Amino acid sequence: MKKVTLLGDSIRQIGYGNKTVELLKDEFEVWQPSDNCRTAQYTLRGLFDWAGAMEGTEIVHWNNGAWDLCNIFGDGTFTPIDEYVSTMLRIVRVLKSRGVKKIIFATTTPVREENIYNSNDDVRAFNAAVVPKLEAEGVIINDLYSLVNADHKKYILDDMIHLTDAAIDMCAEAVAASIRRAATEIE
Repeated sequence: MKKVTLLGDSIRQIGYGNKTVELLKDEFEVWQPSDNCRTAQYTLRGLFDWAGAMEGTEIVHWNNGAWDLCNIFGDGTFTPIDEYVSTMLRIVRVLKSRGVKKIIFATTTPVREENIYNSNDDVRAFNAAVVPKLEAEGVIINDLYSLVNADHKKYILDDMIHLTDAAIDMCAEAVAASIRRAATEIE
């Protein structure tokens, strides 16, 4: 049974993560930290702490972005976009150095337009900056942004950022499908 690790911020932690485990439990050994992986920097640091739990992982599905692009002080995103991209590439290098065979990145999901701390312009900019760099490293892209962007009112809670039950189900199905596809490419 192949081992899969799910990493990501609250879109995974209180969103699609547990539902994905349920969908894959008969096919894969799935581990995910109970912790919210927050920013890309936090996830990078977490890779040190989670090394033992992740040992033997062949597939990683991961998302970061919502915290990084948050503008809580009104003076710009929490993480500058170039630092975000650089950190995301470091995460890929660490995962590859540990023998992870397939890495899947889920694009940052949109927010409600009325969200005062996160903007969809920033979501699109961060996704546009990181996706080509990750693809160049052989990372598979799971476009959760497009799925959720189809209907903000239906798929984003009134907290302006987290997924509704319908979006959790939809995203978990997409995550599970991307993991299954990646698994077929591993010898």
